[in-house]
Amino acid sequence: MIKTLVFPCKASKFPFAKIEGPNQLKRKGSKMELTITRPDDWHLHLRDGDLLEAVVSHSATHFGRGIVMPNLKPPITTTASAVAYRESILKAVPTSSGFTPLMTLYLTDTTNPDEIKLARKSGVVFAVKLYPAGATTNSQDGVTDLLGKCLPVLEEMVMQNMPLLVHGEVTDPDIDIFDREKVFIDTVLRPLIQKLPQLKVVMEHITTMDAVRFVESCTEGFVAGTVTPQHLLLNRNSLFQGGLQPHNYCLPVLKREIHRQAIVSAVTSGSKRFFLGTDSAPHERRRKECPCGCAGIYNAPVALSLYTKVFEEVGALDKLEAFTSFNGPDFYGLPRNTAKIRLRKTPWQVPESFSFAFGDIIPMFAGETLEWQPFSI
Repeated sequence: MIKTLVFPCKASKFPFAKIEGPNQLKRKGSKMELTITRPDDWHLHLRDGDLLEAVVSHSATHFGRGIVMPNLKPPITTTASAVAYRESILKAVPTSSGFTPLMTLYLTDTTNPDEIKLARKSGVVFAVKLYPAGATTNSQDGVTDLLGKCLPVLEEMVMQNMPLLVHGEVTDPDIDIFDREKVFIDTVLRPLIQKLPQLKVVMEHITTMDAVRFVESCTEGFVAGTVTPQHLLLNRNSLFQGGLQPHNYCLPVLKREIHRQAIVSAVTSGSKRFFLGTDSAPHERRRKECPCGCAGIYNAPVALSLYTKVFEEVGALDKLEAFTSFNGPDFYGLPRNTAKIRLRKTPWQVPESFSFAFGDIIPMFAGETLEWQPFSI
């Protein structure tokens, strides 16, 4: 069914000599190899149906767990539907991978606090996702007034120690799209934290220095941020260079270079407040390259290569493992993975596309050469 290979998987023929240092870094001449604890993806879109079956192996190959987004049609609003969705994911996961989906509920204006109790008792639901109505793909059923309509649910989430995962943008059409994250922080998120300081909140896919500063200003262990490869590597020029680039279009939209630099500095600093969340969001090529293209970047096949690239470029490879593998489970109160993966500095070419019976999916950095490859051990 797949016409192109995800990753080269043959072991390298090069010998590697060990150098003492963090994360078991090894070097032989110009060749480097890094062994780290198996990472998790704390923000992942797996879709359903044929699309789920097509993409899940790309995440399961090297990630141990994934927080799976609930914005399907219809959305995953109940524990029962989350359990059913989890079963469909597990059926599609390669049996050898050991990948574990961590489920979420889609918050609406009518979510009941009892549903949060059921979710906690289920043992398979680990968070609740806030989509402001109209903010992104399949968010039309999202929340219209968070504190006005969802306060009893949020209070129950505090009682159940259930994190709230936030798509941090306002949807007022009068607000410039590049300012929607900052306005959300000022008008929604800050009042929320002041009202419920014990609520655990993840500000997902942060894109601005405003988000960095906000997360850093909050109590550690209660507010955190996930960061995507695209917001670490691309700025808003990437949407337009050489013509309109639909496969670089995501929400929240890419921002100015000063914001990208602020995010890179934050995640490579060693701060425990930030962790890996790819927001990998597959769409068929025909739904990206059309008069009204979908938002979302498909980065699952390249994410670990790109995160490693960012940390290497700023001389922070010793801090990569905490970002990819420790900070997320620590925030969620889950055990760290015990398995390891190997990242080897050997150039490889990203496929131009992944082809399936239903159409093509274009990955991030399609056709380009990347320097780092992940391998299972």
